[in-house]
Amino acid sequence: MKLDILVLAVHPDDAELGCSGTILKHIALGKKVGIVDFTRGELGTRGTAQTRDEESRAATEILGLHARENLEFRDGFFKNDEQHQLEIIKMVRKYQPEIVLTNALYDRHPDHGRACELANDALFLSGLRKIETHVDGASQEAWRPRLVLQYIQDMYIKPDVIIDISKEMNEKLNAIRAFKTQFNSADNSEPQTYISTPAFLEAVIARAREFGKSIGAEYGEGFTSKKLLGVDNLFNLL
Repeated sequence: MKLDILVLAVHPDDAELGCSGTILKHIALGKKVGIVDFTRGELGTRGTAQTRDEESRAATEILGLHARENLEFRDGFFKNDEQHQLEIIKMVRKYQPEIVLTNALYDRHPDHGRACELANDALFLSGLRKIETHVDGASQEAWRPRLVLQYIQDMYIKPDVIIDISKEMNEKLNAIRAFKTQFNSADNSEPQTYISTPAFLEAVIARAREFGKSIGAEYGEGFTSKKLLGVDNLFNLL
């Protein structure tokens, strides 16, 4: 299946936190959107890889994704090397997205920035036809997306573009809350973490309000770009 947008996320719940409003908006516009998670989040203090799998399936249903896969890289210990790059290249060539959204350029969690570097290197290499990959015995064609953006995560980074997600904000929060072990402490006896407190979700909402205010909307999601962005008509900026 060819996707319009492919989201690359190192942990299940990264996409929900960083860009699920944008995912919901574009699916409503008729675009095909999928997520490839790199790890199962098995090093998380709360929950297990198995519960994270279940939560990921619940969030997938809320978002209405057209595809979701998990590469099962080692949480915390994956590397930006040939082996890992090739697995991502296979996914990019499989889905042939026009747009890719990846983890933040840098962040509080070291996996986020490392995953961004891994994704960006793999996305470039995916366009080189002399790198041969095969899935189910079939040779894949080279493919490189037309646009790559990084969603903003915990650490504040000034965005290069902001998407209005005012209509999608409630469902975004529902998708985040699908990860019950991570963001709901009411019925959980496991240790409290940085992201399990009510204050964390309040901060997510506040960030969305801040970005929305910048573009005259109620809520927004911010993205960065490693290259300059351009349009062929000033009215496309209105």
